[in-house]
Amino acid sequence: MAVINCPSCKKKISDKAIKCSHCGLSLQEIDSDKIANLNNVSRINQAQRLMTYSFIAMLLFCGGFLLMFWDNVEQGTWQHNLALASTVIGFILYIIVRIQLLFFKRQK
Repeated sequence: MAVINCPSCKKKISDKAIKCSHCGLSLQEIDSDKIANLNNVSRINQAQRLMTYSFIAMLLFCGGFLLMFWDNVEQGTWQHNLALASTVIGFILYIIVRIQLLFFKRQK
């Protein structure tokens, strides 16, 4: 008895299993077309998740930048420090997520 990855949820299951104990996918009715379709859906979901993370990082960056210059906050106050931290964290996260997205798209 070997352990394989489920085509749908990618969790470990027995190769003798009739259905996945995690996601409930029936393994008896599955063929190569369905496996390819499940892999395609999984890639689309992963790309969408990365794009969502990228959007959240951009919102952090823009929100911190606007808070810093829109309200004319003074340097050294907690508002300025919060805006600066949000800007820096948002920028760094955006760059990291975009690099991950670039590698993900080249991975195929």
